[in-house]
Amino acid sequence: MLLTTIKDLRGLSNDALIAQLNELTLDGSIERRKIASTGVASKTSKARAMRRTRAQILTLLNQRGVKL
Repeated sequence: MLLTTIKDLRGLSNDALIAQLNELTLDGSIERRKIASTGVASKTSKARAMRRTRAQILTLLNQRGVKL
């Protein structure tokens, strides 16, 4: 679920956002390990989209006053 818009994210509940945040964090760590082991970034646009979506989710949760 990488290509989500902020409008789509605003429609999700806090629990769904936290679950998606955990999934993106796990996927991001896997991608970083792949880059570190091979030395080559295969899909930099995917990594950038994951970081952007993760930042958007964190911003929404902070605006809603959810403590992580």
